[in-house]
Order: sequence, then C-alpha cells, then structure tokens
Amino acid sequence: MADLTSTVTLHNGVKMPRVGLGVFQVEEGEEVVQSVKAALEAGYRSIDTAAIYGNEEGVGKAIAESAIPREELFITTKLWNSEQGYESTLAAFEESMKKLGLDYLDLYLIHWPVPAKGEYKNTWKAFEKLYKDGKIRAIGVSNFKIHHLEDLMAECEIKPMVNQVEYHPRLTQKELHEFCKRHQIQLEAWSPLMQGGLLEEPTLVEIANKYNKSTAQVIIRWDYQNEVVTIPKSVKAHRIVENADIFDFELTAEEIANIDALNQDKRIGPDPDEFNRA
Repeated sequence: MADLTSTVTLHNGVKMPRVGLGVFQVEEGEEVVQSVKAALEAGYRSIDTAAIYGNEEGVGKAIAESAIPREELFITTKLWNSEQGYESTLAAFEESMKKLGLDYLDLYLIHWPVPAKGEYKNTWKAFEKLYKDGKIRAIGVSNFKIHHLEDLMAECEIKPMVNQVEYHPRLTQKELHEFCKRHQIQLEAWSPLMQGGLLEEPTLVEIANKYNKSTAQVIIRWDYQNEVVTIPKSVKAHRIVENADIFDFELTAEEIANIDALNQDKRIGPDPDEFNRA
C-alpha cells in the first residue's frame, strides 16, 4: 500500500520519500515551525528547505520538537549561489547544519548552476568530500539542464543522485527527465502546482471531478505516476494533509497523456542558463 512513507531508491542505495513538504517562501519563526509540525503529524517524513529561504532554524526547531526518530526523516537543504566554490561551500554547509541543529544531512543540493560564476565543478568537489566524510547521505543539484549535467559528469567522481527542477504540467521537461532516468539521477519537482496557476485548468478540473479529488491532488498524483519526487508547499494544515491524499486513486494512461499535453515549456522561475543572482 503506497503512502507518505513510499520511497524511491537513489543510485547509492539511499531511500528518499516520494512526497515531501517544501518550505519556499514560508516565513521563519512560528509559520515554518507550525507548517513542518503539521506535515510531520500528517505522516510526511521529507522536508525541503534552502539557505536562501532563511528558515533553516525554524525547520530545525520543528524537527527537534517532534518525537519522530531522526533516522525516519529525510531533510534537504541547498547551497546558495554566493557560496559556490570549494572552501566557501564547506563553510556554508557547516552554517546550514548549525541552523538546522543536525549531525548529518540527508540531501544537499547546489541550488543553481550559476554559469556566469563557473564554480559548480569546484562546488561539487566539496559536495563529494562532505559525502565521503559521512556528513551527507546523498548529494545532488537543482535547476541543472542536460548540458550542465553533462559538463559536471565529465569530471566528477560521484554523479548527482537528484536533480530538483521546476516541473509541472506546463513545463514537463521530457528530454531532461529521460536523460536523468538514463543516468539514474532522480528528478524532483519544485513548484509542482505552478504556484497555484493550474488549479482552474479545465483538463485538470475534469479529472479531479471524476475522482472526487482536488486539482492539486491530481497534479501530485501525476508527478507520482511519472516517477518524479514532489514537494508541494503549503502553510495551511488542512492543505498539507490534502496534498498528501493521493494514494487512493490512479490516473489512466490516457489521463496522464492529456496532462502531459498541457506542456507549453513555460517557466514561472528563471532560466537556469541566465540566472546568476548572488
């Protein structure tokens, strides 16, 4: 029986939950603490934050105050652009760990490739060191296109285990997904609901009505059946619970094809080739 404890196995054998809570734009302090606690109480075991979100301390507080054993949790954070480079990455990692209050991290991601900086290979060398030192169970990247991955993999010792990218029915990134599958890199979706921009889409509404589900649940189920890990964000406890209620129905092949057909290669976030903000 699939549920919130369902996992995918990364290429190094680490098991990663298929659905988690994202905390992008969730305020540090009470808001993020309560969101994470609500998710943990609802059965979520994966929490995804980032240094730039400014809420790692709140995530750490919620984890510390929960009764869930650490080994049952899967905690992800990300290295921000301004910290890329070998030594600065090692320092930034320690800072994130201090804020989170953790002894080890489950997944660490390079947040953006930042091509203008040209540092992601040196950054990755630091990731490999942290991984070999046992401080991180899995390492990966975020917002990397195929050519960034090829460039990195031409020289790296350990290939990325995860690539977290913008992924939703308007941006299906099929070629990237196929590339990642071929190389055993798990694709993970950020902004799976397109920041709410798809909730009135007629195709999704029709499918949702058929199953007596919300359009958000249909999208998350679509991710699930496409073997994409997903981390929907909400600060409302009932929505956090609702977003996870996707295990009692299954989309048909035709419905998946109809959702795939909504693709317009449309981003709501920046293009990774051009985003260089420090």
